[in-house]
Amino acid sequence: MNRNPHVAIVGATGAVGIEMIQTLEKRNFPVGKLTLLASARSAGKTLKFRGADITITELTKDSFAGIDIALFSAGGGISKEFAPIAAKAGCVVVDNSSAFRQDENVPLVVPEINAADVKKHKGIIANPNCTTAITLMALYPLHQAFGVKRVFASSYQAVSGTGAQAIEELKRQVGQVVSGQPVTKEVYPHQIAFNVLPQVDSFLPSGYTKEEMKMENEGRKIMHHANFRASVTCVRVPVYRSHSVAVSAEFEKPITVEAARAVLKNAPGLDLVDEPENKKYPMPLFTSGKDNCEVGRIRVDCALDNGLAFWVCGDQLLKGAALNAVQIAEELLK
Repeated sequence: MNRNPHVAIVGATGAVGIEMIQTLEKRNFPVGKLTLLASARSAGKTLKFRGADITITELTKDSFAGIDIALFSAGGGISKEFAPIAAKAGCVVVDNSSAFRQDENVPLVVPEINAADVKKHKGIIANPNCTTAITLMALYPLHQAFGVKRVFASSYQAVSGTGAQAIEELKRQVGQVVSGQPVTKEVYPHQIAFNVLPQVDSFLPSGYTKEEMKMENEGRKIMHHANFRASVTCVRVPVYRSHSVAVSAEFEKPITVEAARAVLKNAPGLDLVDEPENKKYPMPLFTSGKDNCEVGRIRVDCALDNGLAFWVCGDQLLKGAALNAVQIAEELLK
């Protein structure tokens, strides 16, 4: 791999694409050249990188000649079509969609957990689901120490997980409700302002949604833990940014709050914010724009054997997407 790689961002104008550009800059990633790719309607616009204007070009089959690393965040359809083309052109793809996560030839990587899996790539590496990534930042260190068997979890997912239009929808609806106007909806099937929607992604025959099954399916692959089980309810909440997850986890070994805190305090990419007596606990408002996830509300679960309940928050555009993708790219250079 080139020490100063030519990097492309596919879906550069989307919420995650913008974060990818800023994350490359913030982490001083040794970008030799940056190419920004998007749909025809964005071509010709410019975005700033290291103070310079970079013109966006249209994504085509010929976009990947000479590119070393391509960070994809333009949806599963685009990834399915263009990631294999990019890989064939000699480029390593880090894909943010769900298109390849369950493909056995594609590593699914959270660098703090399974960085070594990067080496097994055949041209494509998958970035995990945002809720899964944020949950595993706290769950995996506990798994290493105590052996997780299963979890029950509920997510509180911010609208920016859906994209830029969803942020606008929440803003618009808040204004409409406050000024007594009728509420209009385009992105979500129901009003999101002052409401919560117990549906993220589409429903499966089991009654779970696709999003809800990602924690079990992706968790097994990332943690190399084939028997891991997760029963999850994913909920969209009227928060702009940062996902939160309430987790009850059952372990093989007995677990105490003190032992759990000691493990979590030393976990990479995670901050322990757990002072209930001072009303200090993780919140989306304070994790937005922050690289590290936060964990708190740690207590022995009173309904499970060897159980621990905790609350974890993280910026899903960063650890759940752009930051994780850039960290994978950093692993590729090692």
